[in-house]
Amino acid sequence: MKENLFKRALAQRQSQVGLWLGIPNAYTAEMLAGAGFDWLLIDGEHAPNTLDSILAQLQAVAAYAVQPVVRASWNDPVEIKRLLDLGARNLLVPMVQNAEQAAAAVAATRYPPQGIRGVGSALARASQWNRTPGYIEHAGAQLCVLVQVETRAALAELDAICAVDGVDGVFIGPSDLAADLGHLGNPGHPDVQRAVEDAIACICQSSKAAGILIGDEALARRYIELGTTFTAVGVDTTLLARSAEALARRFRGERVPVAPKPDGPCVY
Repeated sequence: MKENLFKRALAQRQSQVGLWLGIPNAYTAEMLAGAGFDWLLIDGEHAPNTLDSILAQLQAVAAYAVQPVVRASWNDPVEIKRLLDLGARNLLVPMVQNAEQAAAAVAATRYPPQGIRGVGSALARASQWNRTPGYIEHAGAQLCVLVQVETRAALAELDAICAVDGVDGVFIGPSDLAADLGHLGNPGHPDVQRAVEDAIACICQSSKAAGILIGDEALARRYIELGTTFTAVGVDTTLLARSAEALARRFRGERVPVAPKPDGPCVY
């Protein structure tokens, strides 16, 4: 059974820089798999992904060195079971509020008696359809469980969440946290920044890896300096949309030639 290199890197506190995938398409996922990032996040919470599109993206990036992480839509053991069977080895679980919910996320990734994951390895890409020797005995040790804290209630329980056995990392959600702190759409507000930096310090003091998504390059570098181990520094949809808008702006107002009509003059 192959070692989970992303899990090992987090355990060794090696900084891992990632990119968020919101375009539910295997073609763009493969394009970005070779861009040089350490990890790619396939988003099942806010992007219009299905099990089929997540599977296609996992297959598309499998030939590359980049490590895929899949975000579930919710802390749902049925969905988690299906994502694991597809072959997701690094799982991000959103909106975890306390230690009990963190423990439930871990239990959903473990076979009995350590957890509640249903056994269906003969049907699973994860086990290569039972071609991987010892898969059901050793799968849990190679799964990376990341839980997402993104409210004041979750931050109040952060020490307890970090203490949960089986949680490999804690991811801070700055956008939802900003909203919960009364600063909707403004994750750069000083109140939010204080909360984020305090959370990073708390996570780093535990045995867990700290993670975050931030599109501001200066803030991303600051968070890495403060100790985030898995840091997503951009989103594919944002990169495409903003780059396209910038290109359009550069040409607005310029005299761009229009294709001439047959036998007619060039129109400007």
